[in-house]
Amino acid sequence: MKIKKLMTALLATFLVMHGGLQGQVSKKENPQMEKRIQKLISKMTLKEKTGLLHGNSKFFVSGVSRLGIPEWSLSDGPHGVRAEINRHDWGYSNWTTDSATYFPTGTAFAAAWNPELARRRGEVLGEEARFRKKDVLLGPGVNIIRSPLGGRNFEYMSEDPYLNARLAVPYIQGLQSRDVAASVKHYLANNQETNRTTVDVLMSERALREIYLPAFKAAVEEGGSYTIMNAYNKFRGDWCSENTYINRTLLRDEMGFKGVTMTDWGGAHSTVKAALAGLDLEMGTMVDDYNQWFFADPLIEAVKSGAVPESIVDEKVANVLRVMIQTNVLDPKKRFNKASMNTPEHQQAAYQSAVESIVLLKNENNLLPLDVNKINSIAVLGDNATRLHANGGLSSEIKALYEITPLQGIQNKLGDRIKINYAQGYEKLSTFVEGSNNGQNPGNFKGGGELDKAVLKEAVETARKSDIAIIYAGLNHDYDTESSDKQGYALPYGQVQLIQEVCKVNPRTIVVIIAGSPVDMAAIDICAPAVVWGWFNGMEAGNAITDVLTGKETPTGKMPFSVPVSLDQSPAHAYNNFPGQDLVVRYDEDILVGYRWFDTKKLPVVYPFGYGLSYTSFEFGQMNTDKTEYTVNDSIEVSFTLKNTGIRKGAEVAQLYVSDPVCSVMRPTKELKAFEKVFLNPGETRDVILKVPVGSFAFWSEAENKFVVEPGEFILSLATSAQDIKQTLRIQVK
Repeated sequence: MKIKKLMTALLATFLVMHGGLQGQVSKKENPQMEKRIQKLISKMTLKEKTGLLHGNSKFFVSGVSRLGIPEWSLSDGPHGVRAEINRHDWGYSNWTTDSATYFPTGTAFAAAWNPELARRRGEVLGEEARFRKKDVLLGPGVNIIRSPLGGRNFEYMSEDPYLNARLAVPYIQGLQSRDVAASVKHYLANNQETNRTTVDVLMSERALREIYLPAFKAAVEEGGSYTIMNAYNKFRGDWCSENTYINRTLLRDEMGFKGVTMTDWGGAHSTVKAALAGLDLEMGTMVDDYNQWFFADPLIEAVKSGAVPESIVDEKVANVLRVMIQTNVLDPKKRFNKASMNTPEHQQAAYQSAVESIVLLKNENNLLPLDVNKINSIAVLGDNATRLHANGGLSSEIKALYEITPLQGIQNKLGDRIKINYAQGYEKLSTFVEGSNNGQNPGNFKGGGELDKAVLKEAVETARKSDIAIIYAGLNHDYDTESSDKQGYALPYGQVQLIQEVCKVNPRTIVVIIAGSPVDMAAIDICAPAVVWGWFNGMEAGNAITDVLTGKETPTGKMPFSVPVSLDQSPAHAYNNFPGQDLVVRYDEDILVGYRWFDTKKLPVVYPFGYGLSYTSFEFGQMNTDKTEYTVNDSIEVSFTLKNTGIRKGAEVAQLYVSDPVCSVMRPTKELKAFEKVFLNPGETRDVILKVPVGSFAFWSEAENKFVVEPGEFILSLATSAQDIKQTLRIQVK
């Protein structure tokens, strides 16, 4: 350790951008565009300027018609363009032309580990947003999954900043290629829903830089996101919408962001402080006198009194106009003109996304795939076999053109030759009226619960008389939802008892988990011979899961989060700092989030990050690097062959983790730094090269206030999950 510290002192440390140097978007200004912006601003009154900086209804911002600036239209849409909302209340407009393509939600999106699918998803969402004449689509959500209980985990992606970044960038690029601005959210540290509008998040600068900021940084610097949405919470004492450090120092000064920062709906708290801190656009919910919003008449008064320089207002207007010009809002003849909704191509993209997200977790005695030629009857059990999920989750709800449930999928594909026996299995008990509050229960449930004896008996008897039993278990949008966190880790509605009893009478039982967050799987993994994670998987969910179970498709998904043995072993809960105390939450686990925690603390998990089985098998050839010694400015090329040694077409996600065994600061045991999803036919072999910038090995030095790569030895691990290491190599960094 002393030798390495001495080397660090003698050999200059290097300031590097975490995540590497690849793919940055140029920050060169377009002089012609900037001249056009200033010309427009010079013709505006102060009232017209502020009109561009706040909503004039739920999802619209005023234009300046005399200058050819139209209204700006925004829409929710991380996995589908939301149905049309009334201008001045939250009721739906009841259009007949706003049914959208419904994609798998965020964690399912991440489980595919496929940047090409991410780009295609963005393109489809952009095409449908343009068809609906939307200018800004609110998404993607790139926050880190910090706790299994997080209500919006399903909307986000994973527990790993690198995976989030690598998927967010092509998603944004695909969306914006259709002249629709992305709004990356929720900036910053929105990792819980409990007290989300008041809680103050405190974390180290190192945790911020290494874990919670990188996906936002990549979204701006590589993805070129045109807008950023501030989170509701406070960060180090200031609400995100009026936080100078995150909005000016980090976003504008360090990342070079030239776009629009906006509030989440109702997320503004002041006029002067927010204006000076860098907020551009106020959107809201409750106050319908739009002239009284913080960035309306109060902003005009602040300018007149000298509290806010008019140059600050001009800066904000310029940001709005810049995004309008970049998406051709001001030049409609140049705008993307192949807008469409619900085309067969869009539906195929939704289907492929669903298929690639499905994760095979357990498969005793090769129970899967099912040989349908040897099956006479299948028991389909569980409320999630028939439940629709598109219309839940609050702001993420979708008015889907259709949604194929698991029962519909298996009936459509197998019902003409196999007897399908359905039983509900468990009841979705609630104390609220179905359809009210968008089907949400604001109080949530703790999980566990008792089964109705008659309902359980029916399910067990149905399983007993069937050749195969498939239980569609998990959560729904009472649990995975905006506005409330889950109150417990256990599966609700007595589902564990159902699974145990069915497995006793039918040894050929498959459990399919429909959920967007980690849930307690310890007992299920013990008793069920086959386990599959099926997610809130979009409009083609039922078709996709049936095709995977029957072998028409081979599962290729990998878990985007760890599944702990128990909640108290999860890092946020091990320190008892979720959801915080006295409206303050301290991230005492620091950089040890997800697999970084479980690896470093040597804690077992039920299913590790990156884990997923297949119906085929793969063989890795010898792992090599192009050199053995590198400088901080180099990029490492890790090469190997990958062969499909089975009899089915499939895909393996080759994952590369990096370890820094001797360092002047604590480091996680390993961190994901590269991956590639490789599709192979039976017997096919492919050469694979993973490129890893040495700069991405950096840690944030709080002593030096910069990213540092210390010279010395690093270990590269080629793996198929965070726990399944195939090969390792050691390299030296000078």
